[in-house]
Amino acid sequence: MRIVSPSAIDRAVSPSIAVLIPCFNEAAAIASVVADFRKALPEARIYVHDNNSSDGTADIACDAGAIVTHEPNQGKGNVVRRMFADIDADIYLLVDGDGTYDAASAGRLIETLRTGPYDMVNAARRHTETEAYRPAHVFGNRMLTGTVGMLFGRKTTDMLSGYKAFSRRFVKTFPALSRNFEIETELMIHALDLRLPIAEIEAPYGVRTEGSESKLSTFRDGFRILRLIGWFLRNEKPLTFFSALATIFFLLSVGIGIPVIAEYFETGLVPRFPTAILAASIMLLSALSLFTGFILDTVTHGRREAKRLAYLKEPAPSRN
Repeated sequence: MRIVSPSAIDRAVSPSIAVLIPCFNEAAAIASVVADFRKALPEARIYVHDNNSSDGTADIACDAGAIVTHEPNQGKGNVVRRMFADIDADIYLLVDGDGTYDAASAGRLIETLRTGPYDMVNAARRHTETEAYRPAHVFGNRMLTGTVGMLFGRKTTDMLSGYKAFSRRFVKTFPALSRNFEIETELMIHALDLRLPIAEIEAPYGVRTEGSESKLSTFRDGFRILRLIGWFLRNEKPLTFFSALATIFFLLSVGIGIPVIAEYFETGLVPRFPTAILAASIMLLSALSLFTGFILDTVTHGRREAKRLAYLKEPAPSRN
């Protein structure tokens, strides 16, 4: 007979909720963000993690009633890594501190998470003002979301949204390797790669509070995200990555070697000996790439099993 502890019963009936707000120079918006989420989720604890702000963000957040801590390593990924490690709760709500996300939608995010139950619920941004979500950002988001969907599975329409709800088992088994704004991409790929139960709802997305400036660089951060996708493809799907590399080497070798082979059949001679050696060497690279993919795929399978077992050690989210 399984004995359930009183604390486990309390958690199932009334789960603890933590609102996580990573911040860097958001003095203009943070007070209203804290107030809005306190109103939307009066039972939740509001955490503001300050990331070396120079405009008094931490003091304003503290005066607004948030629990304020600090992360000296610059970058949103570093902040999320620290928050996930240090904060204990049953349900986590991650949101930016710039005032663009709708606090009134927090209840729907948490309700969706619990009724699934899901390990992650993403809030896809629904904007009505061009200033809130610039066309270049919309295009970049669609391209990157589509790329991840093609490689890992299509379960989201807005991968880069900074508004998400998580179960405890997701947060406490998430490796958090990213340093900057690539963290949203890592969160989604982690869920897709382990085939975790996830869902998505739409939520309003507004303009920034006056005086608040975006820290996102379209091209710099877009390049970082593309690089991260490539890194995940190589490490989580090595057979796909190295098979593509092997195909490229194979086609290059054939392209270089065909004239040499054709000339040999015509004359019985190999006058372009260096070209023949180059073609053969590239063909060897193709074979090596393919075998590397097979070996690393076996290693990755073992790593994925280890991550899955770590995930299963955490209690499943409750529907109640």
